[in-house]
Amino acid sequence: MLNSRLANIVRRTDFLQEVFQKAEEEFSHYYIGAGCITQTVWNELSGSPQGYGIGDIDIVYHDSSDLSGEKEKACELKLREALHDLPFSIDVTNEARVHLWYEEKFGKEIKPYQTVEHAIDTWPTTASAVGVKRISGQYTIYAPYGLQDLFDMVVQPNKKLITRQVYESKALKWRQRWPMLTIVTW
Repeated sequence: MLNSRLANIVRRTDFLQEVFQKAEEEFSHYYIGAGCITQTVWNELSGSPQGYGIGDIDIVYHDSSDLSGEKEKACELKLREALHDLPFSIDVTNEARVHLWYEEKFGKEIKPYQTVEHAIDTWPTTASAVGVKRISGQYTIYAPYGLQDLFDMVVQPNKKLITRQVYESKALKWRQRWPMLTIVTW
């Protein structure tokens, strides 16, 4: 039931439809996920305008045959150009490469992700560990912790990778934009 509800919200969100169209053209297996999906739902639930509070759109895929980053950058550039009219930055990540830069950025070594779903499993909160893809008009949702927290507007840490500092910073930022959120303490 919550999967259908999420698919309906996504279907009604104009800017996401543009992104899905371009992502489908570029990737055979991908997800649009994290904050842009989570915050789209919160906007719907809180009566906020489409796009409110969203800083970027994350598009993730997994290609272990190209760890150079060249394809990732080329895809990101192509999508940014195609979606230049949107007021959000477009971030494309090949999850097969994350282990190559994660330690430098976040101070923790991680093993390579085997699939894009494996990466989503480690995203920072239970409400934001959500990916949605559209193939031929049909939506597939990957939400390893379910969608209840998302629709209940509950933010709680997924402690697989996130640090307390990063979690608390995200939670504070989100609470300022959506004051009705329930924030679970670390």
